[in-house]
Amino acid sequence: MPLAKFGNRVGSLCLCDDTRSFLPFFATTVLETERQNKPGPNTCGEGRTASQLPLRPDTACKNRPLDLVFIVDSSRSVRPEEFEKVKTFLSEMIDTLDVGERTTRVAVMNYASTVKVEFPLQTYFDKASMKEAVSRIEPLSAGTMTGLAIQTAMEEVFTEEMGARPATFNIPKVVIVVTDGRPQDRVQDVAASARTAGIEIYAVGVDRADMQSLRIMASEPLDEHVFYVETYGVIEKLTSRFRETFCAVNVCALGTHGCQQLCVSNGVSHLCDCYEGYTLNPDKRTCSAVDMCAPGRHECGQICVSNNGSYVCDCYEGYTLNPDKKTCSAQDMCAPGRHDCAQVCLSNDGSYSCGCYEGYTLNPDKKTCSGAITSSLVTTEESCKCEAITALQDSVTSHLEALSKKLEEVSEKLQAYQERQQIV
Repeated sequence: MPLAKFGNRVGSLCLCDDTRSFLPFFATTVLETERQNKPGPNTCGEGRTASQLPLRPDTACKNRPLDLVFIVDSSRSVRPEEFEKVKTFLSEMIDTLDVGERTTRVAVMNYASTVKVEFPLQTYFDKASMKEAVSRIEPLSAGTMTGLAIQTAMEEVFTEEMGARPATFNIPKVVIVVTDGRPQDRVQDVAASARTAGIEIYAVGVDRADMQSLRIMASEPLDEHVFYVETYGVIEKLTSRFRETFCAVNVCALGTHGCQQLCVSNGVSHLCDCYEGYTLNPDKRTCSAVDMCAPGRHECGQICVSNNGSYVCDCYEGYTLNPDKKTCSAQDMCAPGRHDCAQVCLSNDGSYSCGCYEGYTLNPDKKTCSGAITSSLVTTEESCKCEAITALQDSVTSHLEALSKKLEEVSEKLQAYQERQQIV
């Protein structure tokens, strides 16, 4: 029997071909027996019956969203009744998954010397249709081109056109290869390229499968990605092991973490965290908004207004916010309607002060003006100035009146001329 390694133990992995009693989580039991001590029917070494082996009960869990591709070997070495067992395994695996467009998407590939995509990731989003499609799968022919199958999955099936979700969604891409033979092509390089592209590969070997080839194609750690069963008669029992593998065992995925905003899993436990602009409270679960207007936290030129974990900038009176939403520019406070000055407004860097015309003084309210008190005594010089001004005004008036009279005469002559023209 080929050897299977789990943890730090190496030995023959015993799975009893008794569908009535089976150890669901087989990876927990590795019996180091020699081939000459191979257990008989319904026993698993040293006289223990399968019914005596401890059964680990299923635990309720929520499947992680996956883009999952099954690659099944249907070469000539797989007898028809054995291939039916593989299809049963696929159907039971589908039953354990949270299948849906927004949860786990499933594709199935069939290969021998050629590769056939039975259905891609975008075809079925309900279990019934998916299982019906699985039931119609037929085996292909001779040959075991495992490398070609993995390459087809990488280049064709794991594409957005075929239903794979974009890398930005962070949905794990997973392949489960089921084979009973040795690859007849260069699977090592292809599998390495797939793993480099972010595809996680599980390798399931049956009966005559080459364990070294399984290890070459599988992802690390090997004790979690390489499985072996002696016959197709028990392959469907691997569903329990994969169910545990694909369960969202961390509390962040289960939604039982108690974190108010963010849950960060480290694989064993979890920590709570907060969105940007918030800080974790002493209870390590809830969050409070950070004062984003504290010195050094904002880029506002004048006023910072805190806003539920964020902030907006504002300006002092007399300033307006610039298009960059950070700096401010002074307004023209002396523009009409912006000030209360009765006579003169003096702009002053975002503010203003009032003044008065010559001969007026500013009142105590700093807005209105009063006429200045002048002396009642008029000097001779000032009197002469007044007489000169009066004479000038009289002369101007006389000239204006003469000019007006001449304009009237011209207007009358023009009117008479127009009337004669109409008669002619």
